[in-house]
Amino acid sequence: MDVAALQTQLYLLQQQVTLLQAQNASLQQSLEESRRELTGWRQKFAALARRLFGSKSEQLDAAQLQLLLAGLTQQAVAPAPQKSLPAMAAPRRERKASQRVITPENLEVVREVIEPDVVKAEPEQWQRIDEEVSRQLDFQPAKFFWRETVRPKYVRADDRSRPPVVASAPVRVSDRCLAAPGLLAHLLVSKYADPLPFYRLQTIFWQRQGVFIARQQMGLWVGQCVVLLEAIVVGLQRELQHSPYVQVDETPVRYREPETPGQCAQGYLWTALVPGQCVVYEWHPSRAAACLDSLLGNDFKGKLQCDGYSAYPAFAKDKKDVALFGCWAHARRGFWEAREQAPGVAGWILNQIGILYGWEAELRESRAGPGAREARRASHSRMVVARLKRALEKLRPRYLPKSPLGQAISYALNQWPVLERFREHGEVEADNNLVENAIRPTAVGKKNWLCFGSDEAGTRNATVFTLVQNCRMHGVNPYEYLKEMLERLPRMTNQDDLSQLTPLNWKKARQQSLRQAA
Repeated sequence: MDVAALQTQLYLLQQQVTLLQAQNASLQQSLEESRRELTGWRQKFAALARRLFGSKSEQLDAAQLQLLLAGLTQQAVAPAPQKSLPAMAAPRRERKASQRVITPENLEVVREVIEPDVVKAEPEQWQRIDEEVSRQLDFQPAKFFWRETVRPKYVRADDRSRPPVVASAPVRVSDRCLAAPGLLAHLLVSKYADPLPFYRLQTIFWQRQGVFIARQQMGLWVGQCVVLLEAIVVGLQRELQHSPYVQVDETPVRYREPETPGQCAQGYLWTALVPGQCVVYEWHPSRAAACLDSLLGNDFKGKLQCDGYSAYPAFAKDKKDVALFGCWAHARRGFWEAREQAPGVAGWILNQIGILYGWEAELRESRAGPGAREARRASHSRMVVARLKRALEKLRPRYLPKSPLGQAISYALNQWPVLERFREHGEVEADNNLVENAIRPTAVGKKNWLCFGSDEAGTRNATVFTLVQNCRMHGVNPYEYLKEMLERLPRMTNQDDLSQLTPLNWKKARQQSLRQAA
């Protein structure tokens, strides 16, 4: 074989080697990408398992924080220590030991006197000098009874030819409604405050009280109550729409579709809250931005605090008088879920956010006003927020966008203009946890009654949830409030002022009447 043929074969072999090397590099790159993707899926599965089966608390004590920060190196913290501001420890709060049993001072006392047998035999031989008193907390279950209304008929004794007279029948919640306001209030409180589905109440009534009430009948009675109670909710919503600061959130709830029997669709229970004043629920079968037009009104003006869902910027896009504020709890949640991917980095970020929350807790405990809160945030929170932003901007290129930590960093930086805005407004909270706490009772209820019976049932449920949660917000007994409303509303006219019947105003009027009576 001549030299030219050997050179040709050598060239072909070199080309094959180069091709194999390129294929090997491509395979190595694909393998590395697969490994990263597998790691990301494992982290997502672990986060999902924690959500479903793990603890829902996101509190981080000092021991956990030290464990997360143990592996944090100098390079993990983005800002240089010479240029960055020193980390400030969050103020610690002392927890008071809570009592296991707390009762009101005016709780009824049923007295039982037990005399010794020897004293009973010869009472004249004994003189009482003192007594020993002990107490046990007791309970008497609720009971059913018939409330019978008797209306005697009378005729004139001197002229029986005149027609007889009889007192007017008491007004009911609905014509021929068999349930009295006390029973109706108990049904509303049991389902929407406790929460017990109607099929459980049906079993409880039948097995323990011997009274059978079909759950379908309970649903009809609730619908009759809502016809009266929704007038109060309209007043609460009007108060909400004229408030300068509102927190909003939404939660998914399944409901049955009449067109597809046996199947459920997903709707949303939208919740808007004015801190310390009122909360309003509204049911919608969708999650579109148009739902906010119905809840807040087209003419809403003020500060709107929410999470990063796109419907909120879409609602505020063409409204110059609406300012969006972010939620630090939502931003923190992403780093909490990513703490297994990078414990040191996530622990440092959680520590910085914890400093902010420590100062907010201190302001809350001291009942500081908007001016004091704004001054504290300007002097303390501003530097921590700036430090966090610098760190996140330098950490962002180090992590894959779809990894838990990469998603948490991207979410926080995308929300940064609305996240840092709370520093300049002392009346605004650092997060919208208040409205999330208002949603929590409905989340517990979903595990019991599973779904709404229909789209119309969602609207009825939102009405009762609104009144029950307002009672909880202002420390009002929901049973007493609803019972009185179901007694008063059927007798009221269109000229009556229904704004005085909101739970807060009802509580104020009741306290004033008690002071006057005293």
